[in-house]
Amino acid sequence: MPPPPPGTEPGPRTASVARRPTLKDVAGEAGVHPATASRALNPGTRHLVNDETAQRVLQVADTLGYQPNPIARSLKTARSASIGLVIPDLTNPLFPPIVRGIEDVLGGVGYNAWIVNTDNDPARETAAVESLRSRSVEGFVFATGRLHHPFIERLAAGGTPTVLVNRRLAVSDIPSVTGDDAGGVAIAMRHLVDLGHRRIVHLAGPQDLSTGVNRLRAFRQALEDHGLEDSPARLKLCSAWAESAGAKAVTELLDDGVEFTAVLAGNDLLALGCYDALAGRGLSCPGDVSVVGFNDMPFVDKLSPPLTTVRIPHYELGAEAAHLLLERLRAPDRTTRSILLPLTLVDRQSTAPPRLL
Repeated sequence: MPPPPPGTEPGPRTASVARRPTLKDVAGEAGVHPATASRALNPGTRHLVNDETAQRVLQVADTLGYQPNPIARSLKTARSASIGLVIPDLTNPLFPPIVRGIEDVLGGVGYNAWIVNTDNDPARETAAVESLRSRSVEGFVFATGRLHHPFIERLAAGGTPTVLVNRRLAVSDIPSVTGDDAGGVAIAMRHLVDLGHRRIVHLAGPQDLSTGVNRLRAFRQALEDHGLEDSPARLKLCSAWAESAGAKAVTELLDDGVEFTAVLAGNDLLALGCYDALAGRGLSCPGDVSVVGFNDMPFVDKLSPPLTTVRIPHYELGAEAAHLLLERLRAPDRTTRSILLPLTLVDRQSTAPPRLL
């Protein structure tokens, strides 16, 4: 048979679009009721199905390429299996390990976290949270809490499961997971005093945050415990947890002629600012001034010199916050509880005995 004239060849057949497998397809192939298949596919209810049946359903779902529809599930059950995670600044290296801890715990029980960044903007925070609520998230973990935070307080008082991480509010009835700031400052101060330092400066963080308030209070208590003078000249209040704020504070101390041999910074970013200011004046760390940070952010061990700092277990903070939120979701009437995790000192090369004792 001769070939068709040029230009008259039949075009390629249009491939039919494969139908997306449904829960009913999985159930039929596995030989179970759709409700049983649904329970087997949901990590939160899988324990209600015997292991052999659950494995058969999972294998069939994998073979068929079945993917549950989370929107349809949430409409049917009024549950989205998702929570909102509200972060003040995603560029701060403090937060990724916290996020990982939260996601790892939630993922293990079939939940996921929707992360929003507020840039410390209350209006942006409100808009983001309301947007997540419209998508039926079941609860929130906030890393943005200020001592007085009416929006979070109203949210929790209205019955929305809410947990705070790394910070607390002045009100005590919202669950939280934080590090033991007082204990962390105490071990940092003991380290400096044991090295021989007596003229110690504290760079305090913002006083509308529990971390700033608690670390400043602990610093003053440590001065008293070690019999050191509580001199206002050796205290600088920083308006932000930022490298630039730390540099500004130390520059002002040097300009004012304040004598000091060590700096206890309220966090690692402020400590980085100390490095900048000292280097700008031709001073060495720790030869002229020892510096201690707080947090043990990633990469501070790569600085020159590597930073001595108080280590906060960031991943564990996130994991415990996720556990607390799941607890609130499963037993909303249970008595509120908060968790305080112990901190440790990481002694590196940014601290040494003072040059002049």
